[in-house]
Amino acid sequence: MSKNKRPPVSKARPSREIMWSDKKRIWCGLPWTFTRYSVSPDRLYIKRGLITIHEDEVRLYRIRDISLRQGFFQRIFGLGTINISSSDSSMGNFQLKNIKKSHDVKEMLSDAVETERERKRVSMREFVGYGEMHDTDDIDFDNFDDR
Repeated sequence: MSKNKRPPVSKARPSREIMWSDKKRIWCGLPWTFTRYSVSPDRLYIKRGLITIHEDEVRLYRIRDISLRQGFFQRIFGLGTINISSSDSSMGNFQLKNIKKSHDVKEMLSDAVETERERKRVSMREFVGYGEMHDTDDIDFDNFDDR
């Protein structure tokens, strides 16, 4: 094989092992909705609809923050809403609503995000106080008054 030729690349999508899957539930915990959430080792999928199906996915390394909210009735029925902030341009911030065992799912998702970030060697940089400039700030860091 010459140096310029590459071996053929398979275009078949590799099989994705699903680590967790569940349906969005109504307020009392019954899965009578047409929204399904699932997580593979590298992606989170949201599939909605009965006749027209809409499927979204976000790569786990793009998730920036995960939080859990449980209202009064959600706590009674063992549910919770997981709020996710992502840097994905099409998804942005979104929610996984009325999830059973929501605390366990949040922890599993958080661990999967960290694992995928390490695997991809992606780091999220946080800038404390970024964008907050004051009159007394040294803008160009030359130790001289910038006014």
